Amino acid sequence: MKKPLAILLILFSFSSAQERLRLDWPELARVIVERMEVGQGEKVLFVAHPDMFRDLIPPLRYEVMKAGAVDLGVIDVLPSSELDPDVIKRGAEPSRKAYRKMFKDIDASVMLPGATPQHPAYAAMQDILRSGKSRTVHFHWLENRSAYPLPGQPMPEPRDIDALYQRAVLNSDYDTLAKIQLRFERAMRNREVHVTTPLGTDIRFRIGDRPVNRQDGDASKARTDRGVILIDREIELPAGAVRVAPLEESVRGTIAFPPSQWNGGPVIGLKLEIVDGIVVKVSAKSGKENVEAEMEQAGDVGRRFREFALGFNPKLAVPERNPWVPYYGYGAGVVRLSLGDNSELGGAVGGERPYVRWNFFTDATVTVGDQIWVRDGKPVIK
Repeated sequence: MKKPLAILLILFSFSSAQERLRLDWPELARVIVERMEVGQGEKVLFVAHPDMFRDLIPPLRYEVMKAGAVDLGVIDVLPSSELDPDVIKRGAEPSRKAYRKMFKDIDASVMLPGATPQHPAYAAMQDILRSGKSRTVHFHWLENRSAYPLPGQPMPEPRDIDALYQRAVLNSDYDTLAKIQLRFERAMRNREVHVTTPLGTDIRFRIGDRPVNRQDGDASKARTDRGVILIDREIELPAGAVRVAPLEESVRGTIAFPPSQWNGGPVIGLKLEIVDGIVVKVSAKSGKENVEAEMEQAGDVGRRFREFALGFNPKLAVPERNPWVPYYGYGAGVVRLSLGDNSELGGAVGGERPYVRWNFFTDATVTVGDQIWVRDGKPVIK
């Protein structure tokens, strides 16, 4: 790996008219910097949205200084929702190029809530990531992107989402999480993975020598120096999932969905038949046209199997009462069977039109070889 190492912390936020929990900003900042293991003398830059999570900036900067790093201040991204998109588009690439030069000697960067890959500063940091010089932490605290409803169930109040996520960041057993995720990766290496659900999902695949991304919350230099793919340098907090792009030619079987939304319309009784990682048949009791329309708009990648992910964090498990899917399915026992581009995972599926569709299953059974790891959405091996 080339040096110096840059550290990028992406903290996405959300806004809501509903009451939010008053978060413990100093403690969150302490844990975030602790997980990064910021080194003595590293130069740290903060990139922020001017209207989001401002209360987190001072304690984060303070924790970085306590660790012996150098605080370089804050760059604000440009809120663009009410601005001329043509002007924003024209300015994006020159800014990205300039940011790459600005950031080349920065050892550490912290991007706060509201920064996205569409902002030139973050895009430039991803360019640095791809060159093997940086590591990142993602803090995707967005209720309408990170939290997902279950059919027939209401979403929780924003303050309940805040509380669960804060507990997961502050109280997760990161050492135990890392150990079981490593065991799961090793179990998958030379064995077939089999996923079933009561609705009829029955899909098998192998991972071969594909990279396995373990989101165990370790954002240290030692860990990211061993990174193989882009997302090995993008560490999620809260932590929890193992992610992999299976060998495309090995993926075969059926994915059966609970009631879902495709192309903005409802779909009931959906089943996708997959051969060699490609959706070859779509059937549904109703709404099949919505599925076909979304896949058509996505192009070839819309019919390609992207990723298998399995959540391991008990702090993010689906609640027994008023159930919902926390934080991208990173909770213990949650399965994600995704469609679309898997190039960031080291897979062979890519396209001009980026498309990713995450599909969550909370009642799956996961078998690796002859060993059951999850039964009906509940971890068997802990």
